[in-house]
Amino acid sequence: MSLIVGVPRETFAGEKRVATVPEVVEKLIKLGFRVAVESGAGVQANLDDDAYRAAGAEIVDSTAQLWNQADIVFKVRGPNDEEVGLLREGGTLVSFIWPAQNPDLMQKLAAKKATVLAIDALPRQLSRAQKMDALTSQAGVAGYRAVVEAANAFGRFFNGQITAAGKVPPAKVFIAGAGVAGLAAIGTAANLGAIVRANDTRAEVADQVKSLGGEFVKVDYEEDGSGGGGYAKVMSEGFQQAQREMYAQQAREVDIIITTALIPGKPAPKLITADMVKSMKPGSVIVDMAAEQGGNCELTVPGEAVVRHGVTIVGYTDLVSRLARQSSTLYATNLFRLTEELCKTKDGQINVNFEDDAIRGLTVIKEGEITWPAPAPKIPAAAAKPAAAAAPVAKKSAHGHGEPSEPMSHQKLAVVFGIAAALFWVIGAHAPAAFLSHFTVFVLACFVGYMVVWNVKPALHTPLMSVTNAVSSIIAIGALVQIAPPLSADISRPDTVIRALAIGAIVLATINMFGGFAVTQRMLAMFRK
Repeated sequence: MSLIVGVPRETFAGEKRVATVPEVVEKLIKLGFRVAVESGAGVQANLDDDAYRAAGAEIVDSTAQLWNQADIVFKVRGPNDEEVGLLREGGTLVSFIWPAQNPDLMQKLAAKKATVLAIDALPRQLSRAQKMDALTSQAGVAGYRAVVEAANAFGRFFNGQITAAGKVPPAKVFIAGAGVAGLAAIGTAANLGAIVRANDTRAEVADQVKSLGGEFVKVDYEEDGSGGGGYAKVMSEGFQQAQREMYAQQAREVDIIITTALIPGKPAPKLITADMVKSMKPGSVIVDMAAEQGGNCELTVPGEAVVRHGVTIVGYTDLVSRLARQSSTLYATNLFRLTEELCKTKDGQINVNFEDDAIRGLTVIKEGEITWPAPAPKIPAAAAKPAAAAAPVAKKSAHGHGEPSEPMSHQKLAVVFGIAAALFWVIGAHAPAAFLSHFTVFVLACFVGYMVVWNVKPALHTPLMSVTNAVSSIIAIGALVQIAPPLSADISRPDTVIRALAIGAIVLATINMFGGFAVTQRMLAMFRK
């Protein structure tokens, strides 16, 4: 018999999300499950009971009845004591749990002989786990919303403007932490026209910051801050001192600071001191995205927006819930992808397979036994580098030809051109005029083909298809010469075969040229808003 997936209403104060949405209910039913939703569970996310009912879900009025009949419970926040009491003996729970911070909750759930999958315990370093990564999807929403809240509290435009009333300079935004939330904030602030700066303890994210339109501000201290699972690690005291000095300088210069720094299992690090807040310009804004874990700013009040020393400090702990429908949709999709992994047979049954590293990492309690923390997942070792003495293998380009790792030097290019010029002179001195005109077109086509196609990185060929296909114009020129050679005493009209081949070459080259432009325009249209 198919298992029932139960979706109760969230009871945590200020939580507006719901664990599944009507679009995902339909997909769960196709996997063979029955879905029961507590009445009003999606109201805060603008999803009414009729939408769930139309998708095939059963609407249950009683909270106790829902928990009693559900074989698998989908939640956003971890259950409170009352909900733990309602959970069926031996039932399955999927939600955020944070086992390191909630040992008492873990014991209570284990006493219920439950199987608990903590979505926050997903081993994020596994590439196949990305589709289930709710931390990433929710952090992206929070980063976007943090910029919206900053813009709301800030008294000026984000983008610079020149008006009849005078010039308005763009806002300067500094983002501490370039994880998923930080990168989302960088992209949003840059799109609004602000000057964006960002810092992270992990130097490898500098390119990501730049790609989103921000400037990476480096700490003048050499230390690698990469931790496990995509998180940052706790840095040395020397690095932290250099970082504080850099933050103090940014605080004096910028208008808005957004902090995102979190360390798993530990309180949020204090990055912005009271003295830094005092040094900021009146009317500046700080959005502390780590407020729920204690905050990155010393003056943050979790859950509130306060003004200290003329600076508005936003410490909202419900940033994700302020975009409840969007975040609910993303979270529901993450849980559906997880359910797909649990139910590969599509028969409405689940298998918590500990041979699967992703499932093993998620499972913090199995049938009443605490299995957290999970062993490190088995990540395939990187391929061994070839021996230094081994002959280098030419890389394959998009054309299937070997591509040199470095461009041809000026000296070699000069030699090649010299040899080609000498051969061209010898051929021109002894070959008939008719051959020479055709040979000129052939050499020109070869030269343009090499410079335009083989001398351009393969990664650029698709977006530059209309440009690279311009080499076909040389073919068209050669064909036109064949059809209508210049009139002179010693050059006759081409015969029928040559004329037919030349016409075919013109047709094919024209199709290639216009096709290149058409494909390029279609690709560019995909990126236009």
